[in-house]
Amino acid sequence: MAPALLTVENLNKSFGGIAATDHVDLIVEAGEIHAVIGPNGAGKTTLVAQLSGELRPDGGEIKFVGQNITPLAAHARAHLGIARTFQITNLMLDMTVRDNVALAVQAYAGHSFRFWADARCEERLVEPAMAALARVGLADRAGSIARAMSHGEHRQLEIAIALATEPRLLLLDEPMAGMGVEEAQSMVAFLDGLKGEKTMLLVEHDMDAVFALADRITVLVHGKVIASGAPDEIRGDAAVRRAYLGDEGPLSNEESG
Repeated sequence: MAPALLTVENLNKSFGGIAATDHVDLIVEAGEIHAVIGPNGAGKTTLVAQLSGELRPDGGEIKFVGQNITPLAAHARAHLGIARTFQITNLMLDMTVRDNVALAVQAYAGHSFRFWADARCEERLVEPAMAALARVGLADRAGSIARAMSHGEHRQLEIAIALATEPRLLLLDEPMAGMGVEEAQSMVAFLDGLKGEKTMLLVEHDMDAVFALADRITVLVHGKVIASGAPDEIRGDAAVRRAYLGDEGPLSNEESG
């Protein structure tokens, strides 16, 4: 039997005696959208940082397609096929949209940054950059300066940057954060279109988006997994409702955000 794409076993990380991830177990199967939800301070972003290699766990193991990647740095994990977006956009705002993506292609391919000025004309960089922009609907903004774009377009650009490296696993840290209703709906539609093509671990506060997209959901509270299962199971889980609401009311986007 083939191993899961991502397996997390007994993952621990503490800050000043406070457990941010507390014996976390998690399995993400190839092709699924696996959402991680929880109240503020639950440890979701800390978990993503450990999965991407930006933060070293205190204990536990992370496996990618059966390989132990726990000791690997972020760039080594990127070359294995793990790409991350951030809760706060992380873009080169004074560069063009196309150059932001081409720079990611260049870094992934291992080209020297010393030749960046000339590399802007290299088809090996420009073509995959434009293809990624087309996938997120930003091809017509390729020549625009990133700073001039809307917040929603910044989110789209971050995903284009991630897609340009042809990842096997996308770690999406609150891709709908700060978006208006229409922008969020567009993002949900786009991510839904990637279903089955890209495996995604989605951290998100927007419960409407989570339940629209997720194949499975894991719930973190104070660094611990309190539930994991199909969306209908999670929606009806009493422990999950208590964690969000402190009572037995329904779990909804308005109440849990």
